[in-house]
Amino acid sequence: MSELKEHLDAYRDGDASLEETVNAINESFFQVASDATIDVDRHRRTGSAEVIYAERKTPDQVASAFQTLAESGNNVLATRVYPEAYEALAKVTPAASYNQIARIASLIQNQPVTPETSIAVVTAGTSDLAVAEEASATAEFYGNEVHRITDVGVAGIHRLLHRVEELREARVIVVIAGMEGALPSVVGGLVDKPIIAVPTSVGYGAAFGGIAALLGMLTSCAPGVSVVNIDNGFGAGYIANVINRL
Repeated sequence: MSELKEHLDAYRDGDASLEETVNAINESFFQVASDATIDVDRHRRTGSAEVIYAERKTPDQVASAFQTLAESGNNVLATRVYPEAYEALAKVTPAASYNQIARIASLIQNQPVTPETSIAVVTAGTSDLAVAEEASATAEFYGNEVHRITDVGVAGIHRLLHRVEELREARVIVVIAGMEGALPSVVGGLVDKPIIAVPTSVGYGAAFGGIAALLGMLTSCAPGVSVVNIDNGFGAGYIANVINRL
């Protein structure tokens, strides 16, 4: 609100015209970048800046949106960034980093406060790692400590039981699984922490691209399990961050 007051004071004092003031106020809320209208005020309203979903955008569109958010002074996170898009954005924002497994590009300009508690991200199989890394990288972008526990699916339940104490140390647990999606229910019966289940599109025919796992997680018999959309690692990492800061 201090920026808005500055623009109004400048108009009142005759240092800016009405048109200049209106344009300046508009730019403090949103800015046009290529084909996108970037909400640069989102961080003030919600505590986190707008996130760029890069899939189906051209490299130039991704680069333009990323640069606009960076120039507004925000931290910048872009998901589903393919290498060509990262190459384009890196030219205009060289300080950006890229996690190729997660397909996330990011820029930290204001170091977030790290909570004392942590987040665990658990995967059923190695094929789920891309979604898991998207969740992990998202949570880390917002300043959280993340413990990765990989390849502990129900086909070899002893692998999970070996890591139970690590699970119990976390404030919130993200559990990622494809196939029949059983792992979140099992974890839910072992810990007293909130669980965010992420179905993945991993699996043979009757997995229906993750629908089987999604339905299994939605009908979990374990209390305390919530579910995000298929392959939505970002959504899981974001809400895990919110819970970890409560």
